[in-house]
Amino acid sequence: MVGEHEISSTECRRGRDCDTNPVTTCRRLFFYTMCQNEYIEEHIKRHGRRLDFYERKRKRLARESHRASAVSQKVFGIKAKLLHKKRHAEKVQLRKTLKAHDERNVKQSDAQSTPDGALPTYLLDREGQKDAKALSSALKQKRKDKAAKYSVPLPKVRGIAEEEMFKVMRTGKNKSKAWKRMVTKATFVGEGFTRKPVKMERFVRPMALRFKRANVTHPDLKATFQLSIIGVKKNPQSPMYTQLGVMTKGTIIEVNVSELGMVTTGGKVVFGKYAQVTNNPENDGCINAVLLV
Repeated sequence: MVGEHEISSTECRRGRDCDTNPVTTCRRLFFYTMCQNEYIEEHIKRHGRRLDFYERKRKRLARESHRASAVSQKVFGIKAKLLHKKRHAEKVQLRKTLKAHDERNVKQSDAQSTPDGALPTYLLDREGQKDAKALSSALKQKRKDKAAKYSVPLPKVRGIAEEEMFKVMRTGKNKSKAWKRMVTKATFVGEGFTRKPVKMERFVRPMALRFKRANVTHPDLKATFQLSIIGVKKNPQSPMYTQLGVMTKGTIIEVNVSELGMVTTGGKVVFGKYAQVTNNPENDGCINAVLLV
C-alpha cells in the first residue's frame, strides 16, 4: 500500500530537490509493509486455540440476539427501515426453510396422474397422490452417507467431571497457590514434545499416562493390530480435552494404518484412519479402539 507523507525540508534527505527554507515542505512516497501469508491460520495450526475459545464463542453467539434486539429498538430513520428490511428477508427465508422441512412427507393431490376417461367404482374415491419432497434425493443420500460416515460404535458416553479429570497441584513456598492441574487420564502429546517452563505450565501430563500406540480392532477383518497414534481428533467431553490430547472412553483418535496395506479406490495407500476408544485407558493401562471403516 502506497501513501504520502509530508515532511519538512530539514528532515528530507534529498537536499537538491528541497528548498533551503525549513517552512516549505516536500512530498515523499513511502510503503506500508503488510503480511502476505495466512499467518493467523498457521499460528492456529501450530499452537491451537485458547483454552476458553469455544466457551467465549458460544457466549458471544448467545449475546448476539440481545445485541441485535437492543440495536433494533434504538435505531430510527432510514437506518431503521434498512434494518427492518434485512430482518424481514431473513424471517421470510427462515419460514421457507421450516416449511420445506415440514412438507417433506406430506401427500398432495397430483392432477397429472389422474387418467382420462371413466374410472371403475372402486377407484372413484381415490386421487392421484404424490409426496411433496422438498429436498432432492441426491441431498438426502448425501446426508445419509455423511451420517453413516460418522456413525461410531459408542454413540453415547458418560460425562466426566472436572474434579475427576484434573488433580489440583499446590505450588509456592507455602503451597498456597493452586492454579496448576495434573491430568489424571491417558494422554497423547506427539513426537518431539517439549514441556513448557515450570512457571508457565498449567496442565501437567504425567509421563506414565502418555501413550503412543493403541490396540485397534478392524471390524471387518475381526483382527486386532497395535498401531501408532497420530493424534486426537475429538474428545466428546470437551474441546479443551481434545486440545490437551486427553483420551477417554469414546474419544476419536487417528492411527497409522499404512502397515495394514489399505488402499483407496484410486490405488493410493491410506496413511491414517480414525478409530474410537472403547475402554478406560487409565484403568486398563492400554488403549483399545475400534477402527471406523
